[in-house]
Parts: sequence; C-alpha cells; structure tokens
Amino acid sequence: MSQAVPITVAKGDGIGPEIMEATLRVLEAAGAAITPEFIEIGEKQYLAGHTSGIAPEAWESLRRTKVFLKAPITTPQGSGFKSLNVTIRKTLGLYANVRPCVSYAPYVKTLHPKMDLVIIRENEEDLYAGIEHRQTDEVFQCLKLITRPGCEKIIRYAFEYARANGRKKVTCMTKDNIMKMTDGLFHKVFDEIAPEYPEIQTDHMIIDIGAARLATRPDLFDVIVTPNLYGDILSDIAAELTGSVGLAPSANIGEHVAMFEAIHGSAPDIAGKGIANPSGLLLAAVMMLVHIGQAEAAERIHNAWLSAIEDGVHTAELHSHLSIARPFGSMDFADAVIDRLGNVPQKMKPVSYAQTREVKMPGSAAMSAPKAQPTAQKALVGIDVFIHAAHTRPETLADQLKACTPSGLELQVITNRGVKVWPGGFPETFCTDHWRCRFVSSTNEPLPHTALVALMSALATEGIDFIKTENLCTFDGARGFALAQGQ
Repeated sequence: MSQAVPITVAKGDGIGPEIMEATLRVLEAAGAAITPEFIEIGEKQYLAGHTSGIAPEAWESLRRTKVFLKAPITTPQGSGFKSLNVTIRKTLGLYANVRPCVSYAPYVKTLHPKMDLVIIRENEEDLYAGIEHRQTDEVFQCLKLITRPGCEKIIRYAFEYARANGRKKVTCMTKDNIMKMTDGLFHKVFDEIAPEYPEIQTDHMIIDIGAARLATRPDLFDVIVTPNLYGDILSDIAAELTGSVGLAPSANIGEHVAMFEAIHGSAPDIAGKGIANPSGLLLAAVMMLVHIGQAEAAERIHNAWLSAIEDGVHTAELHSHLSIARPFGSMDFADAVIDRLGNVPQKMKPVSYAQTREVKMPGSAAMSAPKAQPTAQKALVGIDVFIHAAHTRPETLADQLKACTPSGLELQVITNRGVKVWPGGFPETFCTDHWRCRFVSSTNEPLPHTALVALMSALATEGIDFIKTENLCTFDGARGFALAQGQ
C-alpha cells in the first residue's frame, strides 16, 4: 500500500458533517491511503470573531498538508463576513477552479443525456477581488480586476488540462464586446496561447450567447475557460443541466495547494435528517485521489458510484421510477457504494484513471511561467475625477468645474453612470448623484503629477466633493482608458 498522505479535512456546516462522514467511510473502505487532519471552519468560527470563517491555526494544517477536502459551510447573514471560499482560494493561490459536468442518463433525468464537459474558471480575480465602495448616497461600486499573469495562468491550465485528459476543444467565453479592456485582455491572451496547442480546437464566444448555447446544445463544448464570475454562473447552470447540482464536484488547484469540494451549499433546511446526497463531495474526493497519485483507489470508487447509480441507488432528490425501493439516506448510499467496490457499470462507460497525465503547473520545469512583458512607455495625459453632487444639472456642474480648472488642463466630458451628459447630453438620460468628470491635457502633451495636485487643490477650495480619481495614461502611445459611452 502507498504511504498514507496527510490531508486537511473540514466537516463544515449544515449537511456538511453527514456527507463528509459518508465520504470518508467510502474512502476508507476503498483503501485510500490518507491520514485526515481535522480543522473547524465556517459558522462557529465566524461567530467566534474570525470574520473570514477560519482560525489562524487552521492555516498551519492547510500549508502543511497542501491538500484540503472541504464540506460546505454556512456564512452568517449580515455585513462584515467575507466568503471563506474566496479567502482560501486567493490566500493559497488556488487560481484554477475545475468543474466536470457529466450526465448519467437515463438513471438521472436530464434533457442532455450525452453531456460531458469541463468548466475551468479563473479563481482569484475579476469582480471576486471583492473591492467595493459606497461612493455617494445613491451609488456603490465594485472593481473588476483582470491581470495578464492571471489570464496566462488559467488559460494555459485549461489547455494543459485538455491535453492531459484527452479533450479535443477549448472554448473561451468573455464579454469583450462591452468590456474591451478587461475581458478583452482575457480573449487576447487566449488567442496568444492557443497556437502553442495545435492539436486542440479553439473558439471564442460572447458569454451571453455562450451560456444560451450551453443550456441548449452542451454537445458543442468540451472544455470551457472563462473569467471568475462567468465561470461561477456557468458551472452551476451546467451542473443543473446534468440532473442535479448535488452531483457536481470541483477542484481548486494552485501551484502549492489544492482544495476539493462539492459545488453545492450547506442546505441547513435538511441538515441532520440524514437524507443529503454525498455524491458531489465523494466525486470531489475522487478528484483529490487522482491529484495525490492514488488513481487506482479513485477508479474503484468512481466505478462503484456509477454502478450504484445505474442500479437505482438514489437519494431523495434523484428518486424516480428507475430507483430501487425507498430513497437512500446519506450513510445507506455510502454503504451501497462500498458494496459495489470492485464493480464497473454495465451500461454507462466505466472510468479509467490509469493513463491520466499530470496537469503541469505554471512555474514547473515542464511548463513556462507567465511571460514577462516589456515595460511600456507610460505617459500621464489626464484624470477622471468622480464627484458627489446631488440635485444639479450637468451644465451647471460643468460651469462650476471650468471656473476652477488650472492652466494646462481642460474639462473634456462629464458622464453619469458611464454615459456622456456634457457636452451635448440628452435630457432623457437619467442621472444620479455620481458624476465622472474627465480632465485632459490642454496642450496634448504629457502632464506632470503636479498638474493633478493643482486641480484637486482647486476643487477642494471650491468645496467640490470629489470621492475618487483615476489617472489617464497612454502606454506606448495607446490609450489606456475607455472612452465614455456616447463620447
């Protein structure tokens, strides 16, 4: 037997403890060579004063074992509590979220019986950076951050995953027809990396039509790679299309640490009843076993699980005319899987992990790290000043701003919620109390930072409530900022 691998285990909240117990029971029966180290995370830790949901000593176990099997948790209602999943993913650099979505027809009811795809979601940035501010009485903002290294890591991982698992096609989904700089960068990097994998087909879809096609024609897709928010939404849609979100596992992969979990929540409404489906967590544990090099145990469990599903061993949410007897409870289901260890499904395709290759990680000897980019020639050419001003008209605000604009700068445009309202705005445009006022160089020459300081000083003297600024720069002569809508 292989030497036991230490793993960190969290039983979580709600249905977490019961589905974790069921999962560990199957792992032990299958001969998985693991040594669990248990930590407590989630609701109790939040309420004990740890606003991230995890105590400092728990991090020590995660950094030591580098493998985390995690049950779902409950985040208490109210402000001040940050998502533990996001915290763990970002703190430990778990940049790739991998979610296989497979149909098990006819044993699990689905409109798409041949569905078999994988969604690979960027896991650290995008809107999930969690940088939010209230800026005025009426306006709140959330910053969308996309980085070139982040794009390169996740896109390269998607291609390496496809290569390692015999997948034939990678589809990129973004909204770069609107967010031309952030999503545009993701698409651009995809197009740069794709030629390095000539054996793999590629295409790109705008996220809205891509999601629609996923819902109606999932056979078009094999591997999908996408920024964080889109991937979160798409993977739940895809999992539900297979028949139940309760069947879906996920892996969160980083260069040093990996976390494995079901994609569903803690379901407190059925907690303690012993009826929860442990399948999502069990299949996540299968992914974990493959990750730590125990493919034989992973294969035994997965095929036993398929055999149980095929035999009509179903928990309550899957119960149908194809089920045998009553709905199985969590532990009964685990015991049914254990009884079938060594079996393979007779009608569904058995799984085999014997030939699965390792997905190479960025920074490893066999895989190039994100490419260093040449330093661009950066020139400061203006500034966007965001102003809180209620019950005013854009023309009135423009006159007030022009009167205190120092030499070397000129007011170019005012927008409200991104739409140009001065000069030449339309009276039909709805405005809030949040105005973006763009000042640019009046000579078309680069500006010193002192020019911006002078502007802010003049605005402060006039009692203008500026709440945020964004410098406007060019990079190698190319504009590094978007035009206003209507500009």
